[in-house]
Amino acid sequence: MWLNEADEFSEIFKGIFPFYLLIVLPLFIIISPINPVEASYEFPVYRMQQFDLHGVPHGCRSAPVNLEARSLTSWSTSRHCVVVRFQDLSAEHFREIRSKAGALLVVLPKDVENLPSSEKQVLMDLEKFMLSQEVFIPVYFASWTPEFQVILDDVATSMVTDEKAGTAAQALMNSVSANGYQIVVNTNKASPKSDVQIASVQGKLVGHGIEDKMPTIAIVAHYDSFGVAPEMSFGADSNASGVAMLLELARLFSHLYANAQTHARVNLLFLLSGGGKLNYQGSKKWLEDQLDGIDASLLQEANFILCLDTVGGGNSLYFHVSKPPRENSPGANFYKELKGVKSNVPVEVVHKKINLAEEMLAWEHERYSIRKLPAFTLSSLKTHKHPGRGTILDTRQSVDVANLVRNTEIVAQALARHIYNLTGGTFPFSKHMGVEADSLKMFLDFLTSQPRAALLLADKNNPLVTALSQTLGGYIKDVKISYQTADKRDPEFVFYDVTKAVVNVYSVKPAVFDLFLTFAIVMYLTVVYFFIQGFPTLYSIMLRFTSQKKSKAH
Repeated sequence: MWLNEADEFSEIFKGIFPFYLLIVLPLFIIISPINPVEASYEFPVYRMQQFDLHGVPHGCRSAPVNLEARSLTSWSTSRHCVVVRFQDLSAEHFREIRSKAGALLVVLPKDVENLPSSEKQVLMDLEKFMLSQEVFIPVYFASWTPEFQVILDDVATSMVTDEKAGTAAQALMNSVSANGYQIVVNTNKASPKSDVQIASVQGKLVGHGIEDKMPTIAIVAHYDSFGVAPEMSFGADSNASGVAMLLELARLFSHLYANAQTHARVNLLFLLSGGGKLNYQGSKKWLEDQLDGIDASLLQEANFILCLDTVGGGNSLYFHVSKPPRENSPGANFYKELKGVKSNVPVEVVHKKINLAEEMLAWEHERYSIRKLPAFTLSSLKTHKHPGRGTILDTRQSVDVANLVRNTEIVAQALARHIYNLTGGTFPFSKHMGVEADSLKMFLDFLTSQPRAALLLADKNNPLVTALSQTLGGYIKDVKISYQTADKRDPEFVFYDVTKAVVNVYSVKPAVFDLFLTFAIVMYLTVVYFFIQGFPTLYSIMLRFTSQKKSKAH
């Protein structure tokens, strides 16, 4: 009887087998313990700088990514996106990756602010090296997260190269059993931005008397930042510290100029220039406008132009000049006043001639020195080549407010003694009317609350530029914003979009696993097919065997 029932079951099973596959297989997928959501990750990423300056391309020239993730030691072809920790990358690695790999995804250290100084120096040197060349593959940077650490560990440990495998069979099994990731950045191709403008904010304290008859002192600081990724460039020391010092000086001297008894016979001009990290484009355009405009006499009669750049750290101040000031000139006298302020901070002259053959000027004062104006830059850095002037590691924590307060007091006292022709130990700023630490801290916190790369601030009526104008206008009445637009036929600078994106990281098996799985499924279905097709024959054999057994029993 049971054989008859088996025969009927066989016929039913053969008829519904295709429908069985359609229903049961999805059920198995649904009740599977693997959660598809856990196999996908999403992170914000920031693309490497891309801009053209004087017709020379700089930075990363590509944006979309759809490649298999590999570690620094396991990648081999342009089909791979190298995922690596920033501290594991070297200049040699980057040179090889940019020429052979498909893309690069760099994960920043877990605690950037607390990195040892030696490790920061290595990363800043690497960042400078990366920015010194044109890169044709997509390069993205991401902040560290626990999820990203899991991906880094998986990519580093699960992918075994053929060279590390003992045999071909072992290499094949390693490839089949490995877990991989697919890196996908769905974004458009980077294209030039249109209608970009570099803004400069100008304010002036007019001295007591006839404006055109009095000498002028200009104080300049560029407000933009620079780093390997625009969206991660906060520029705390370079040059938020310079902007904060300028605003504090404007606040201090606005009080003195508001009082008839302390209203000096010197014009003070304050300039927050844009495009400082792009060869000081803001100063260049502003200077051309001033010398060709109605205010030309003010600059031509300028005592000196004082540029502030990276003044928030260090135990020394450096007086950078292209040409040493003449003896008893206003610039030389101001330098003496700087050295004469009683403090433990030495002030040293650093003389460097202007090299017009180089693509980038060393310091902002060189823009003015080229036009035969007496100018110099005050900085806590001894050389313009210091990598700290253009790095994403220049965060708010890198600036000690106490050092900035000390340096601001030195500059304020020296400037006041020069303007008012004070001698000896006379200081015009009392404790209740001196440099305020809270004021400088507020300026620093505001400026470092957002990235300030030039291309991020290149739209008209930018909120940060407007805020700087309003802040300066709170101390000075005559404040205005001027804009520089690139020439459409021969632009001096070109900015590109796609500064940030979202990366989707999918947990996947390698392509060889799909091939292996396809082969296994085909073999399994083949066995099932022939089993079902041959079931009647098997049933007949079993029936004859059973009949023979019964006949022998009788």
